[in-house]
Amino acid sequence: MQPLATTLVVDFTRYLPGAYASRELTRLGARVVRVEPPGGDPMRPTATAWDTALRDGSESVVCELPADAAFTRALCARADVVLEGFRPGVAARLGIGPDDVPETTVYCSITGFGEHERHRLRAGHDVNYLGWAGVLEDTAPALPPLQIADLAAGALGAVTQVLAGLLERSRTGRGPRIVVSMTHRSHDLVAHRLGGEPVPRLLTGGLACYGVYQTADSRHLTVGALEPKFFRRLCELVDRPDLAERQYDEDQQALADELAAIFTRRTLEDWLAHFGDEDVCVGPVWTRAEAAAEFGPAEEPRKVALGAHTEAWRHELGVD
Repeated sequence: MQPLATTLVVDFTRYLPGAYASRELTRLGARVVRVEPPGGDPMRPTATAWDTALRDGSESVVCELPADAAFTRALCARADVVLEGFRPGVAARLGIGPDDVPETTVYCSITGFGEHERHRLRAGHDVNYLGWAGVLEDTAPALPPLQIADLAAGALGAVTQVLAGLLERSRTGRGPRIVVSMTHRSHDLVAHRLGGEPVPRLLTGGLACYGVYQTADSRHLTVGALEPKFFRRLCELVDRPDLAERQYDEDQQALADELAAIFTRRTLEDWLAHFGDEDVCVGPVWTRAEAAAEFGPAEEPRKVALGAHTEAWRHELGVD
């Protein structure tokens, strides 16, 4: 599906949020031009493999802002979508603010705190936004295994808003100005829990039937048997049907300890073979390489050289 096949996206962002958003828009068929400073996006030297994976299918244009603002404004004049990830006010000072692009352009700013009066100019990264948003309350001081604020709240939040913005433009002829706050959208991911929950930390360690257990070979097994029918069948298959009646007992730690002792008796491979296709909501903790072999793309991402498309765009736009 390539619904954005005629859409030009000009991306001025740095690091993960914008790069991931652009990659998703590329997957939907958009032509994405990533505008970089002369030294390139900071991810190029610091996280080269990440940069390559997220840059696949895009174009690279190099310019120095604000000195090269005429070039970037000419580029933006062609754009259906402009993405930027600077702190509020910086893009305008560089000559690529929302007032520097056509009214028909969907302009999306990915920010840490949006227009929040107190925090709008505060510096931060993913872990900071998650901390402010209340996402880390259950698991701190442990870090989350992926960048939720960057990738889910920021990048996918931006993609959702951009798609809605393009739909609005098709109806009104005007491109909306969008501000995505990674902190606000991260908080929204946990806000449904503010009214309370049946078990404290329901899906973050509060239930024995929903957790991760070590196996005999020091690998790990995921158990997500929330519904009684799934947990009952799991208990039968580990020869402990008596445990099913304790699924929602007050003492969840005692139940978790019993399950932990059971799962250390076999290797991960043995458990997966034992459970087979039974409806028990059990699976492995695979490595990224193992997961890629099963679910990843068939082709390796293609490298995009820094500035590879600069001269072509300057020529096309008639800007020296």
